[in-house]
Order: sequence, then C-alpha cells, then structure tokens
Amino acid sequence: MSYPPTLYTGEHGEVSAWMTPGDREPDLVYPNGNRVHHLARGEATGGLFGLYRWSFAGPPSGPGPHFHRTISESFYVLSGVVRIFDGREWVRAGSGDFVHVPPGGLHGFRNEDGAAEMLLHFAPGAPREPYFEGLAAGTDGWSRERYEAFMAEHDNHWDDD
Repeated sequence: MSYPPTLYTGEHGEVSAWMTPGDREPDLVYPNGNRVHHLARGEATGGLFGLYRWSFAGPPSGPGPHFHRTISESFYVLSGVVRIFDGREWVRAGSGDFVHVPPGGLHGFRNEDGAAEMLLHFAPGAPREPYFEGLAAGTDGWSRERYEAFMAEHDNHWDDD
C-alpha cells in the first residue's frame, strides 16, 4: 500500500488548522432529544471526510439496515452502548469500540440501552447535514415518493430483506 496522491504542493507548510470547540451548542437537536454536533463538514475538509458527534438522549432510536453507494461510514463509541448492525447481526459496541463500514456495506445503529454518544465519520465528505436536518424535521407526513426521493438524494438505500 502506498500513500495517496499529493494534495498539498506548497514549498513550506501553511497556517490552516482550525478547531471546533467541544463545549459549544449542538448544531441540531431532534424532537426525541438526540443532539448532533457537526465537527467537520465535508465542505470544510475539502471533501475528504465529514465528522459528527452524535448524542443519543435515551429513548431507543436509529436507522435500520441500509447501505451507501458513495461513502464509507465509521462509528467510534465514546460512551454508553450503541447496537450496530454489521451486515449479519446487531452487535453491542461500547466505549472505545470502533466499527468501519465500506461503501455498499449493510449497517444500522441504535441505542437500545439508554443514553450513548459516538462519533460518525463519513468518507469522502458528503453533505450529510441536509439529511440529518430533514430527518429532524420529520418525515411522517411525506408521501412514499417524497420519502424515497429524499433517501435516494442522500445515498441511503434500505435493506428490505
């Protein structure tokens, strides 16, 4: 395995680091109390990745088995227990556990055991914020066609088996 292609060709390093404070208000709060912090939007990383801190409030929530065609998704559990579907079964992931799902890999996640917190990493950095915001606004009144178009637009493909 070799290094990827060169992304920076400058003669010297540059001042370009940035920080997202950990104590700031969440970017999004769901009606059930879940909170999302947009730590690194894909647009801020030049499309390389997106990183989000997801805080489950306590009531069970999370998507069932699905896959993405254009992005990989990784999970790092910070606290609590998150159940993650690994394509075969729902496994319990606790603090310090990491799960990586390549493009096309079946996965899902739920917090069936109470409050939990995890990092979600998407690569490349697709614009996931509109997807999260759309779900937070609610899809209950949507027609099946509108729901399916929204999911397709955001590269979410449900496993109906």
